[in-house]
Amino acid sequence: MDSTGKEKEAIQLMAEADKKVRSSGSFLGGMFGGNQKVEEACEMYARAANMFKMAKNWSEAIKCLNAAIDIYTDMGRFTIAAKHHITIAEVYESELVDIEKAIAHYEQAADYYKGEESNSSANKCLLKVASYSAQLEQYPKAIEIYEQVGTNTMDNPLLKYSAKEYFFKASLCHFIVDELNAKLAVGKYEEMFPAFSDSRECKLLKKLLEAHEEQNAEAFTEAVKEFDSISRLDQWLTTMLLRIKKTIQGDEDDLK
Repeated sequence: MDSTGKEKEAIQLMAEADKKVRSSGSFLGGMFGGNQKVEEACEMYARAANMFKMAKNWSEAIKCLNAAIDIYTDMGRFTIAAKHHITIAEVYESELVDIEKAIAHYEQAADYYKGEESNSSANKCLLKVASYSAQLEQYPKAIEIYEQVGTNTMDNPLLKYSAKEYFFKASLCHFIVDELNAKLAVGKYEEMFPAFSDSRECKLLKKLLEAHEEQNAEAFTEAVKEFDSISRLDQWLTTMLLRIKKTIQGDEDDLK
């Protein structure tokens, strides 16, 4: 089926779902399986949303998902509402490139997951929020999340390996704002989580702080290169490190 066919089918499904919701709200509808009708409507909205996505009609897809979210939250079904919020966030992230709106939906999903005590799902959403907040230069918000998730994971034997990454990212956000803040933060994280001291990330931070203090762009780049040769830097880390490097006087705008 081509995208026009998909869109027609999606519009039809959406109209049927709307009708079911309306009829479930009537007195007779409520007496005769109102809840079941509403659940069926939610499933129809989700199917319609998928078809709209295939037809690349993003705004109608979001409208359908929001309709399903409203019903699921009324019913206290927060886990499935959270999943729909993530789907909307991904559309804003990848297709509509509206990062502020993606952040809002990831935050809402995280809140619902927290309420259901699905902490690892909540953390996944929060880490997306932190990553995008830092990109948008909302550093205090990013720091708060990285510290919170780092603290939550450092005592968990299965997750504590990730904690160093979150403290590393929080330190970089501090560093962009203020070198002294970064120094204090690194010390605080080492105290909270002694394993952080031995990590390559912590050693890199200390070299970068030293280079920054001496306003030595060459030493800064050398430390980054050395780290990158063993652990490849992703796009986010590269962006943050470049922002820090730009605060060294007379610096060129790259890490080569």
